[in-house]
Amino acid sequence: MRKIRSIEDLSTVAASVDHVLTLFSGGLDSSYILEVFKQYPIKVTALAVDLGDGIDEEKLHDIASHFGVELMILDARQEFVEHSIVAAIQAQAMYLGDYPVSSSISRPIIVKKAVEVAKQLGCDAIVHTANQSQNSLRRLNGAIERSGYTGFYGSPYEYSAITREEKMKVLTQSGLLVFSSRNVSGDSNLWCREFESGVLDNPELFEISESLMQWSTWQEENQLHESQHELKIGFKQGVPVTLNEQEMGLLDMITYLNICVGAYEVGRFVGFDHLEEDEKVLEVREAPAALVLMKAYKHLETAILPTDLLMLKSQHQTVWTMEAVEGRWESMLQQASYALIAYTAKTISGSVTFRLSRGNLLASSIKAEHPRYITDRDNWEINTARKRSLRRVTPMGSDETLKKYA
Repeated sequence: MRKIRSIEDLSTVAASVDHVLTLFSGGLDSSYILEVFKQYPIKVTALAVDLGDGIDEEKLHDIASHFGVELMILDARQEFVEHSIVAAIQAQAMYLGDYPVSSSISRPIIVKKAVEVAKQLGCDAIVHTANQSQNSLRRLNGAIERSGYTGFYGSPYEYSAITREEKMKVLTQSGLLVFSSRNVSGDSNLWCREFESGVLDNPELFEISESLMQWSTWQEENQLHESQHELKIGFKQGVPVTLNEQEMGLLDMITYLNICVGAYEVGRFVGFDHLEEDEKVLEVREAPAALVLMKAYKHLETAILPTDLLMLKSQHQTVWTMEAVEGRWESMLQQASYALIAYTAKTISGSVTFRLSRGNLLASSIKAEHPRYITDRDNWEINTARKRSLRRVTPMGSDETLKKYA
């Protein structure tokens, strides 16, 4: 068994390998693991993967230096967009239709980078810090397993439950004073910021603090005054390519949309996620760019694709999304579903204009290439009635009727 599940397992790892790679966010959990490894004569490299929500490099370097470990920071934002977010838009990746999935689509990129670095440095162990109540546990483990990595891997918090207070006490005694009390646990990237635990533990009584939100807050200075609070997004073959008629890369577009759409208090979600044995945990999210881009795509594909194909695609969207949620990224089932999704995406071109107001996002124009919608209903009625009126009921006993039943 090469799976790390407890703090005690780290001693076995330290006795078996020379170099360990730890996934490092600069948070309490990942910093505590560096404290644990400090007692062993083993080389440790801390890896931070930048997925677009503002990594504090100075803080990461300070913590890594405190423990005498090497720090690597990799910028994976563009790869995250190309590998995960484009597919998520086309697959309408909403968990049970409630909210955009986020960590589910980011974990494969993090693991891909971790495995690449581990092989490059000769690390025979990859340690992460997800715990039992976080779905990232099975998503990270699943992605590592599917990568073919042969070293030790896993989280010591799977079986070793240590309170935040205990970790803070140990780190404070170690001389690391950068952590202050917080009332939620969070995960963020350029696609979504999500929060759980702490004051969100009990779904029957919880409060969402405005201090958690960075994007979806009322900010008049970031709103679209110059365009009358309207936003036009253009797509080419299933990919967003223009914003208000200006060409823009998707990475920059997402960053901009989080700010300007979020400035209207748009893009907040509350919903449940399920754990490995189907226990439910409450999560709060903000994802303004994800909301507007997936809404725009949905409008265009509904305008363009046949209804029966849309119904079939919705089933494949669910399959694709749930495979990601369960940590089975690029499974045969997910790839098969995406084959249909990607095929339909080739036909999705056009633009959608939204009008924004406080807490609201509503389409005001949907213009598709090769659409199925009607633009002049009265004329359509007249022309259709004229065409269909040319048909005649054939009298019984006529030659045509006899031929039909011959």
